Amino acid sequence: MPKLIPCFIGCILGLGINVQPNDHSSGLQPAKAAPDEVIRYNQLGYLTHSPKVAVWASYVNPVPDSFFLCRADDGQCVWKGACSMDFGVYGPFSHTARLDFTDYHIPGTYVLKAGNATTAAFSIDDKVYRGTADFCLQYLRAQQCGFNPVLRDSCHTHDGYTLYGPMPDYTHVDVVGGWHDASDYLRYVTTSATTTYYLLAAYRDFPEVFVDSCQANGLPGKNGIADVLDEARWGLNWLLKMHPQASWMFHQVADDRDHAGFRLPNQDTVSYGFGLERPVYFCTGTPQGLGRYQNHSTGVASIAGKMAACFALGNILFGKQDPAFAQSLRDHAYTVYQLGIEKPGYCQTAPNLAPYYYTEQDWQDDMELGAALLWQMSKQQKFLRDALHDADADPLKPWMGGDTALHYQWYPFFNAAHAELIVHLKQDHLRKNLLGYYRKGIEAVWQKAKHNAYYRGIPFIWCSNNLTAAFAMQCWLYRHLSGDNTYQFLEQACIDWLLGCNPWGSSFIIGLPGSGICPHDPHAAFSHLAHIPIHGGLVDGPVYGSIFHGLIGVHLSKPDSFAAFQSDLAVYHDDWADYSTNEPTLDGTATALYLFAAMEAEGARNNK
Repeated sequence: MPKLIPCFIGCILGLGINVQPNDHSSGLQPAKAAPDEVIRYNQLGYLTHSPKVAVWASYVNPVPDSFFLCRADDGQCVWKGACSMDFGVYGPFSHTARLDFTDYHIPGTYVLKAGNATTAAFSIDDKVYRGTADFCLQYLRAQQCGFNPVLRDSCHTHDGYTLYGPMPDYTHVDVVGGWHDASDYLRYVTTSATTTYYLLAAYRDFPEVFVDSCQANGLPGKNGIADVLDEARWGLNWLLKMHPQASWMFHQVADDRDHAGFRLPNQDTVSYGFGLERPVYFCTGTPQGLGRYQNHSTGVASIAGKMAACFALGNILFGKQDPAFAQSLRDHAYTVYQLGIEKPGYCQTAPNLAPYYYTEQDWQDDMELGAALLWQMSKQQKFLRDALHDADADPLKPWMGGDTALHYQWYPFFNAAHAELIVHLKQDHLRKNLLGYYRKGIEAVWQKAKHNAYYRGIPFIWCSNNLTAAFAMQCWLYRHLSGDNTYQFLEQACIDWLLGCNPWGSSFIIGLPGSGICPHDPHAAFSHLAHIPIHGGLVDGPVYGSIFHGLIGVHLSKPDSFAAFQSDLAVYHDDWADYSTNEPTLDGTATALYLFAAMEAEGARNNK
């Protein structure tokens, strides 16, 4: 008989799944025959004037002396380059080398050849990222709670009843809306606010790349507003509900009792004991957890700072088109930031049935972000002083350069606040100090990355792809704010990794590119139960083999198409039953969206 296993995955626990008993302790199927040599590359393609590098890899054969870039239509060789040194073992491969054709700039469709390996066709063109940011919005619309445009139906319309608040427990409060966090139906301010900020920032920084094809609720139809701004407002509206008055702030809707198996959100009948109402957790700044387990919260500033940043940036962007909404955001920005001042510390998500939760342990980066945007909004110097103080107190993310970290321990995965200050500061010494923080983190990763052909320096913990996208975002911002191109190849290697230049040769964006190798069987009820594609989602990504092999109840539902490329270093499976590597996440997708918007804008500017 199948048994129910609660899944601990990227974006908390994930979703409980029915698993079959498995006689294979590793959860892997017998390996298929593999090609002797492969070339891994960015399947989406390469900008004409950006780094262009692929990776050749072999199980046994030595590195060839040279490689060839050939036109895809007639096979004509247009570029011959020398392969790099042998970087040696990586994952399942014994020999690896970099194929660098950065100096070739002619747009077109090409293939790479090295030794006995040949790639499929790819493009060199400044338009290769066109539409990719909007493509990611498809996943966010599928995550909408309240009204879901993909289902054209509503869900979780009874949320919810309060816990831990100053009001009596089980008091009804309207918190309908927002986004489901991942493939479960919990909603968290910490990830929703991060998502909202990235959407707002992407529109502010790259408005030219976004289109208007949907209404405010996500249904098809133009409304005169860029879709990314509509989706950001969906997030803002929910965040306002989670801070309904000056002294009230909630941080979570539902808990791990949600993890009762796959079902579509509009068919969710899981009961918490009060009909279809679900619990809404008040921010107390102290440990929470209704069952055997509790988190280790120390304050509320991590939540307050994220909210304040969203409200302040929303005020700036909506000021002209909707003054009343903008004024509400402005008022809420001030009051929620004050809650963070009054209760410094971090607010972790609340467990119940299992000891799994977001273990966020930093908060001054969030208050720095809130203060930086409040400064931009109000021009009040006190917020600048606050922001600079918090920047010096929490300069860089400790995971950078490390081999591991707890789940979401240092979150968000890079500190966007430094960039918000650098852009507006006029004092060179302050700008250099903040840029130095970015550079120190990047250099720590580079010291690990430079020893392998993929330039991989990100630890293979749960949500490794989220870290990869965030780190690439930090590199991009550092490069453009400092003018220092030292780490551009490392930045591009992270982007290429997400789009296919990795040992598995797969993109990690669901459905992108449509003609390439990408996730088609994610851990999600939409696709698994209803066969509704959830294009645009960034999946969790590879995890250490030791993590995967130690998971309880994990299995694969079909033969592993990537069996030949698995290793003790890291595994990835395009299989709905692998909740550790193939679940898309809300905040990871928003990070990728910002990154793709930046790359599309860069390509357009290069083409002028």
